[in-house]
Amino acid sequence: MPKRKQIASQSTGNKKRIVWLGAMALLLMTGALLFNAPRGTEYIEIQFPDGTRVHAEVADTPEKLLFGLAFREHLAADQGMLFIFDTSAPHKVWTKGFKIPVDILWLDESKHVVHMIEHAQPCSEDPCPWYGPETVNARYVLETRSGFIQRVQVASGMELTFILKM
Repeated sequence: MPKRKQIASQSTGNKKRIVWLGAMALLLMTGALLFNAPRGTEYIEIQFPDGTRVHAEVADTPEKLLFGLAFREHLAADQGMLFIFDTSAPHKVWTKGFKIPVDILWLDESKHVVHMIEHAQPCSEDPCPWYGPETVNARYVLETRSGFIQRVQVASGMELTFILKM
């Protein structure tokens, strides 16, 4: 075989291998994304006795549990973030990195309000204050837009209802 034809044949073979390897890589990446894709954000609606509802994002990842609503520029009046803890304890939260003030509610296992903080201010310097009950156990913590507690007239002992969205 003349040298030119041999080089052209090798070049065509290399192109086919490259295309084949690229297609296989694309197929593997697509499969990995489909089968290992992160879950969508979970939400729970929380209803108050007066009928007011909060559309709460569930803090269900280590990042959300650590940062909560940090770095958010805005929070609608009917939105919040719900922390669901494995056990009841006097859980504390902070507002490090927050850009907006928030109201914070602590709920026991039966979803009764056991503690609240109004207008917790954003914290950008260390040390940041930790908010929460000293001795009262809570299973859930709900962060809402500042002014929510006053607007809805939330009171200690108030029972809330969680409505799962499917």
